[in-house]
Amino acid sequence: MRIRIFQHVPFEGPAAIAEWAESKGHQLEFTRFYENDPLPASADVDMLVVMGGPMSVNDTGQYPWLRNEKAFIADAVESGKPVLGVCLGSQLLAASLGAEVYPNAQPEIGWFPVKFTADWAPETLTVCHWHGDTFDLPEGAVLLASSDITKHQAFRVGNNAVGLQFHLEMTPASLEGMIEACGHHLQDGDWVQSAAELRDGIPYAQEAKATLFRLLDSLAQNGVH
Repeated sequence: MRIRIFQHVPFEGPAAIAEWAESKGHQLEFTRFYENDPLPASADVDMLVVMGGPMSVNDTGQYPWLRNEKAFIADAVESGKPVLGVCLGSQLLAASLGAEVYPNAQPEIGWFPVKFTADWAPETLTVCHWHGDTFDLPEGAVLLASSDITKHQAFRVGNNAVGLQFHLEMTPASLEGMIEACGHHLQDGDWVQSAAELRDGIPYAQEAKATLFRLLDSLAQNGVH
């Protein structure tokens, strides 16, 4: 399977998603928008994974490629391709399907629990969050996860597209990249942890990765529920 990674900044790559792809013998191919890569031909994409980034989906003036990216995502969903959106990627998925994206009540950065209603996830799981925006659910979407501060943490559209506001793919290396590039986001807040607390939480990544692998298996095979 040819898995296309839409990557918006150098420090938010596929991380544990690449581990899953390698274990399954899938081929990763990248569109790096920060290097002005062109969009691929739809026929060259078997599965689409849209990664995170510090920009807003509404920053089309500064990042004009966002318009075409959202159109590509909507087409991929409509054509039935497996689609996974992570953090900014989940917001782009929501926006591409007509939902509004806007600032959350408070930033949510750190290892905090979410409650799931999905057969690929445990009822409660502590995951890594790093976001300031949230979104409405697209029409017809099914809510899959919520946290105390963010109601819409995960959703699916049909059985082929899933958006995750949080980072199941986080690894020690990807966390360090986030802290180095976006450590200025770690201001005092009710739902913002320090760099030390983020590093201390990395043991949670193991169960998060196992959950991610189950989700990716479902997306790649028979669809999610």
